[in-house]
Amino acid sequence: MSGSNSFDVVVIGGGINGCGIAADAAGRGLSVLLAEQADLASGTSSASSKLVHGGLRYLEHYEFRLVREALAEREVLLAKAPHIIWPLRFVLPHVEGLRPRWMIRAGLFLYDNLARRARIPGSSGIDLTRDRSGRPLKDELGRGFAYWDCWVDDARLVVLNARAAAARGAVIETRTRVAAVEADGNEWSVRLERGNEVRSVRARTLVNASGPWVDRTTGLITSTGAEPAKPHVRLVKGSHIVIPRIAGADDAYLMQSADGRVVFALPYEERFTIIGTTDVPYTGDPARVAIDAEEERYLLELAGRFFRTPITADQIVWRYSGIRPLYDDASSDPSAVTRDYKLELAAGDSHPPLLTVLGGKVTTYRRLAEEALDRLAPHLPHCGPAWTATAPLPGGDVPRGDFDAFIASLQGERPGLDATFLRRLARRHGSDTAAVLGDANTKSDLGRDFGYSLTEREVLYLRDHEWARAADDVLWRRTKVGLHLDAANLEAATVAIEQLLQG
Repeated sequence: MSGSNSFDVVVIGGGINGCGIAADAAGRGLSVLLAEQADLASGTSSASSKLVHGGLRYLEHYEFRLVREALAEREVLLAKAPHIIWPLRFVLPHVEGLRPRWMIRAGLFLYDNLARRARIPGSSGIDLTRDRSGRPLKDELGRGFAYWDCWVDDARLVVLNARAAAARGAVIETRTRVAAVEADGNEWSVRLERGNEVRSVRARTLVNASGPWVDRTTGLITSTGAEPAKPHVRLVKGSHIVIPRIAGADDAYLMQSADGRVVFALPYEERFTIIGTTDVPYTGDPARVAIDAEEERYLLELAGRFFRTPITADQIVWRYSGIRPLYDDASSDPSAVTRDYKLELAAGDSHPPLLTVLGGKVTTYRRLAEEALDRLAPHLPHCGPAWTATAPLPGGDVPRGDFDAFIASLQGERPGLDATFLRRLARRHGSDTAAVLGDANTKSDLGRDFGYSLTEREVLYLRDHEWARAADDVLWRRTKVGLHLDAANLEAATVAIEQLLQG
């Protein structure tokens, strides 16, 4: 663990909100430590639907401010990280008896116009009997609508924010548990544990961004006066299934259910389709969350009503679930609980400033972080101004944001490496691809090939620059190579990567 013992800000939680806050704080000239009990993005932040989107369905719940902010952030984030974020066309087939066409048209008009669009196209009506997107759908689905949102590699977005924080001086401590927090005068004393190593650090301000563990973290905090109030958090489980790519489904699809919910079918990792998500109240251990049989049935049946190719449970190659720590607005319907964020700042005579983060979504993490620092700034006299709106994330300074031109340039510089390999690598690392490759000009220069363009040299880069400490960190979060390997190759890669990471 780092040798420094005093910080302006200690952040608990290495998900998207925690890493976003750490990056913003470090860039404002503050000393920052972030503690994560497991790996970066190992909880909710790697279990999303992988979208940077305005939230079309949130308009039905009159969350216009949230949608406007999220729509504006699409453009901001697309410019900050064009290697891991890119526009994606969504197709919404019209289903008789559900949302009427006029309602959908009105919603899409608002969606197009609530915020300025620069690189993201607008919506349109489509004839699914003629448009290419109608080919995988059932014949009775003849009309629909198309609109655009953005795809994101959610786990990499978290890691890039951690790297942005570290580049500006933040200390990132993974696999480090916060064991106790105690008010000590005008500072917090935070006890950290990693394996058998224990130490305490001091913090002028404390941020509880521990997501589904926010209540547990609050329970660790003691002060000389009134204890911090228990957060108003509501845990909702969202589950996804992954199947081989539905034939012809190269766009994203928004599938309406008779219960009022909508579920996505999303193109994924070149040859797969993600179907999700569910909304189920959850009261168990967030570390043990898993899809249940009813959720799986629900997703399969809904997809089966839209796509002409039968979809069955034996096609599922991966299942994942996450817990959304939503702000509890007392809604009786889990799908209607607000996806907006809430920041609760407690600062008084009894304890130093404590900021608790509730809710939020991947799309609005940067604005959440910016607001969090603005709230803490009066307690941090040397806090600088906001800065993240225009600064690219690591690897994001692709010339003019033109990823295809960037790949062409890479191919010219490294003629001994094939285009598919370079594209996959650049989708993970963007303008940092050259740093990953080093002096390599052929695949043999990169050491062992684990499959799907993951090589020994990249694993070592992930260890040295991205806090990868276990094979799962590499195979399922820094990359998704684990999804592409059969059982035997996955087992062999796991053993070999563990050895590399410990070397």
